[in-house]
Amino acid sequence: MLFLRHSISLGYRNHKNVIMRISSKFANDYDSSVLINGHFDSPLGSPGAGDCGSCVASMLELARLIVDSSWVPPRPIIFLFNGAEELFLLGSHGFVKTHKWSNTVGAFVNIEASGTGGFDLVCQSGPGSWPSYIYAQSAKYPMANSVAQDMFGIIPGDTDYRIFAEDYGNIPGLDIIFVLGGYFYHTSYDTVERLLPGSIQARGENLFRLTQAFANSSMLLNADERSLKVEQGTMEDRAVFFDYLSWFMIYYSRKLSAGLHSLPVVVLLLVPLFLHSPNNSVNIWFATLFDFIKGMLFHIVSLVFAIALPVVSAVLRLYFSTHAMNWFAHPFLAFLMFVPCSIVGLLLPRTVWAFLPLSQDASHLKLSKEVISDKAYFWGTFGFYISITMVYLLAHLGGGFLTYSISLSMLLSWFSYRLSSQHYGHQSIKSLAGYLIPMIPCLLYVVYYGGFLVQFLIEKMGMMGSLPEPFGYFVQDAVVAAIIGLVTGWCIGPLLPVVGHWLGRSSILQCLMQVTIIALALSSQFFPYSMDAPKRVVLQHTFITAGTNKVVESRYDFAVVDANSLAFLFKHSPEAAEMLHISSEFSFEENSHSDSSSWVALFPVPFLFSRTLKLPADSDSMLNHYSMLPHVSIHDSVLISKAGHRRVHLELHLGSVGEIWATVLNITGPLSNWSFADHKLPAPERMNGGPPSYICRLSGSTKESWTFWLEASSSEALRMDVAVLDQYLVDETKRLKRLFPSWADITAFSTFFSSYDL
Repeated sequence: MLFLRHSISLGYRNHKNVIMRISSKFANDYDSSVLINGHFDSPLGSPGAGDCGSCVASMLELARLIVDSSWVPPRPIIFLFNGAEELFLLGSHGFVKTHKWSNTVGAFVNIEASGTGGFDLVCQSGPGSWPSYIYAQSAKYPMANSVAQDMFGIIPGDTDYRIFAEDYGNIPGLDIIFVLGGYFYHTSYDTVERLLPGSIQARGENLFRLTQAFANSSMLLNADERSLKVEQGTMEDRAVFFDYLSWFMIYYSRKLSAGLHSLPVVVLLLVPLFLHSPNNSVNIWFATLFDFIKGMLFHIVSLVFAIALPVVSAVLRLYFSTHAMNWFAHPFLAFLMFVPCSIVGLLLPRTVWAFLPLSQDASHLKLSKEVISDKAYFWGTFGFYISITMVYLLAHLGGGFLTYSISLSMLLSWFSYRLSSQHYGHQSIKSLAGYLIPMIPCLLYVVYYGGFLVQFLIEKMGMMGSLPEPFGYFVQDAVVAAIIGLVTGWCIGPLLPVVGHWLGRSSILQCLMQVTIIALALSSQFFPYSMDAPKRVVLQHTFITAGTNKVVESRYDFAVVDANSLAFLFKHSPEAAEMLHISSEFSFEENSHSDSSSWVALFPVPFLFSRTLKLPADSDSMLNHYSMLPHVSIHDSVLISKAGHRRVHLELHLGSVGEIWATVLNITGPLSNWSFADHKLPAPERMNGGPPSYICRLSGSTKESWTFWLEASSSEALRMDVAVLDQYLVDETKRLKRLFPSWADITAFSTFFSSYDL
């Protein structure tokens, strides 16, 4: 499978799912059913209260409510308590591939968490438009928009939705996720105390209504019935939908969106005729349209400035600061630093717009140049938003509703402004209010949507990965600054054609710049992390082994996944630095860095690491704890053809290791087949620019050996690296982990690494 855009094969055994089915006494095993899925396993080092103990709690309460209520489900309701989601979606894969009820599932709701609460966001919906329609009709506290699915692949991660709706089942369903509280996602701080109050109650009420709606729907079809529908070509495309401030849903089909989203284009083409009626001509129409295009390009320049100025400010600040991401634990700081300078970026080009030449002849039209200029700028801005809407429409994406809503609101505001201007004058405050008031519903939504996006992004910046220096130091700050600039452009941009006259005064621009400078200066006084916004650190105690009881090397491997490097970590962790003999003279550049192959036990997560460090560690305590270390024995090697094609039979012994999370095989050389994954090789990967590698991850709660075979297409040797990830830590590593400050969340584990030439 592809995970985090990297190819890997998976082998598993003895994982446990817990499945419960609630149905009427008249139901049979083949009736179409509704599946509610959530996982009870948690990632390394995390209690998993949000991800995904909250899901299990919601499912248990939903089951109790169904049983205790007077509602009798007309179709069976299946609860899949999934035991292996964190191990790359294995629990849902096992259900779909092996359980007799999987073919009866006609719809599913996958509940997930990438945080500790907030409203559940529908991140994915499909196949078809039916699941989103059910949600729009049923959810009491809706939070969904079709742009979330367009953006889902940008954030590293995946959910069981993929297994049910895409890779195997093609089952219609919803992927509903807690997305706020992301500071604690996959950390030791993901505890019950940090669940956001009211979140599980709101989720439960939505879930009960959704379950009822799916079970009562005539569209609920089992696998055979769905296959027939697909053959008949009656499946619909995904719809366009969004919630308004979580109050209600707006939903319309993709076919209707083609008509609705195209209407503003017609309006824009007819506007030149309306503005100059009855003195119309082809030359005037083209001149007016050409001025509109100038206004559109000028608005694009304003948006570029609105993004560029915060990015430049963020980069300049880092040249005078000792650390990045000061806003991480203090989100208000990001708004304070970047919103004022983004507004300045929007307004600066507006100050020179009136001096640009126009294609229309003001004397011939008997209008002042200022009036013609304002109209050209307004309709150019309007044209920009409808252009973005058309791009979404032609790309068959669902996010065009946002720019469509902006363009529609601008149109209504323009007519209100014209009426007000006729009574109160072009520059009157009342005329300005006539433009602003009709824009309020749209502005509220854009602020709501944009604010949510920025908060979500800030929380996720702590796990987005580190990039090589020197540029990697600036990435997270630049990204947040750019997104805040973009959101500010969404919010203020539609107002510029009318409000720009008032906001573009030099006194206002100077005030905004002063606020920016003060905020940038004060930001250095804020520390990036806290217990409520911890820094993520990965600590691997690596044992390179040979045979059953020999440790060749023992070391600590460290990695971070954000812009502040290991040098920053140890500077602010003096006790841990002292234990590891890291003094002030220690050079993080000159000392050895562990390469990505050292982290293969976590594959493909190590591709998020760029700044790693390895330091020597003691191995005696581990040898005292284990009587036998993991190792591989060769049973035989069979020659299959005269050309050197051969099959090697192997056995992987897990030794006395008792808390194994996963075992990863990294095989290089002329591998042509293996006994894993239905005898299918994944696409090869490359570690550190080396030869092609084939990666297989094995997991399961058992100490039994793994027996398997590898086939080589020539007599050239195969190389197999084996990494066994154990959750047990020796006392010395536990002590080291405790020496780090509370704002650092340390994910620590042991890895036994061995290599074999076959």
